[in-house]
Amino acid sequence: MRSKLAPRAQLAIWPDLLTDVDTAVAALPDEGLVEIVWEDEDGQITSTVVDETQFEAVTSQLATARAAGVVSMYAGEDLPLFTAVLPDSDGVRRARWQTEPTPSDRDWAFLKTLRRGQVVTGTVTTIASFGVTFVDIGGFTAMINIPELSWRPFDHPSDVVSVGQEVTAEVLDVDMVWERVPLSLRAVQEDPWPQVAQRIGEVVIGPVTKIVPFGVFVRIEDREDGFQGLVHTSELDESSKDVVEVGDALTVKIIDVDLARRRIALSHVQALTSTTEGQPCD
Repeated sequence: MRSKLAPRAQLAIWPDLLTDVDTAVAALPDEGLVEIVWEDEDGQITSTVVDETQFEAVTSQLATARAAGVVSMYAGEDLPLFTAVLPDSDGVRRARWQTEPTPSDRDWAFLKTLRRGQVVTGTVTTIASFGVTFVDIGGFTAMINIPELSWRPFDHPSDVVSVGQEVTAEVLDVDMVWERVPLSLRAVQEDPWPQVAQRIGEVVIGPVTKIVPFGVFVRIEDREDGFQGLVHTSELDESSKDVVEVGDALTVKIIDVDLARRRIALSHVQALTSTTEGQPCD
């Protein structure tokens, strides 16, 4: 033990583990964040922080455990933890109880008040060059990854949020080990995709936004962040294949909406057919 200590090492002290593992597991709450600690057949101590969605997976690992225990992770409940292993002036490392809270302690205390699915309000502090948006949610910095910013297409996070803006988001996870909290802005917004799916069969006119080797993309909503669909080359009218350009208005029919993959299939050929069929005969 002594040989493994290092400056600013962290020690975790748990209460005595129960040799009756079934009794320990029975102490799990119906929901909430807990730390499960167990000793395996080789005497190795392992711990992990989980919530109710992970109880079953973790407790299955306790089948061969010698002993186990459950520790609540919520603020206001005693935690048998201390961090205070520092070298004294004579170079000897002596453990002492910590008397003043550190920034890490304050973060830890705040994290214990959060739960997955909780809705929080914060202020955007930074939009990183790699796209991640950082949000202050009460003295702790959480983050929003690009896919969680909006249901709608955008080129850069700054198209959705701005520094100093107050936002409301849902907590996706609380990582007590790395002290990270990913948020989702779109989770508190209505998913517009089911409404798009109801438009299958509709004929619309929209601008071409991108040309790719296998077809063209057309925006089907009259807004800058409108959804775009793909007109595959097989669904392009022969007269348009070689002349269509970005910005051109193209008449298309919505032929499929894949909700799972978030993709929209369009047809220029079928749109022209539908338009012709709708014209009165002379």
